[in-house]
Amino acid sequence: MKPSIVNAGADAVIVYFADEISIEANQRVLQLDSAIASSDLAILETVPAYSSLMVYYDITRHSDTDIRASIKAIIESLPELQQVNAEQGQTHVIPVYYDETVGPDLARIAELHGCSVEEVIERHCRDSYRVYALGFAPGFAYMGEVAEDLQAPRLDSPRTRIPAGSVAIAERQTAIYPLASPGGWNIIGRTTFPLYEPQKGILNQLNSGDTVRFKAISKDEFITAGGSVEAFE
Repeated sequence: MKPSIVNAGADAVIVYFADEISIEANQRVLQLDSAIASSDLAILETVPAYSSLMVYYDITRHSDTDIRASIKAIIESLPELQQVNAEQGQTHVIPVYYDETVGPDLARIAELHGCSVEEVIERHCRDSYRVYALGFAPGFAYMGEVAEDLQAPRLDSPRTRIPAGSVAIAERQTAIYPLASPGGWNIIGRTTFPLYEPQKGILNQLNSGDTVRFKAISKDEFITAGGSVEAFE
């Protein structure tokens, strides 16, 4: 798909690189984000997503025509992906306590795929996941892609409260709830990995382009690390 630039209000445009999830499109998004940050354009904010980049600009410095032309020129100057490191960000290994007391959807996912709960856990820890975008809540990172033998649809009825640190799956995505909140994803475990702790200066522990691997730990290890087995409502 050829990149397209569309209006997103009086002071913003969105650059689309693809209409589906792909590592290549996400790499392009981060390439452009970095190039714009290094340019002399009067940019107020950029918001990377799976395959698009929202760009907010200073309308006292740029017209719509001007910003479109400038971004188009930057896109055309980007190097080929072969020259870009696929792992553009940091790599994180996140410890997770997988158990039905903190992962109430483990058994249902196992039944969905005709396997054991232990196999669900093994499959989630088997692969590496790319952070494609941030959103929904502070520190919430959308990661993918979840393999077909682990995918599960969102819940028909979202839960009213998901405890902070809950590890979840929804179709081709996996994520961690940084704060207690409502949610409709399948919960399979819990972690003490800090995603959003503003009092400690942690606003986004995970960033677009980062790589994440999950590591299963015991209940004792989880509790020792400060974990809680708070029940679901």
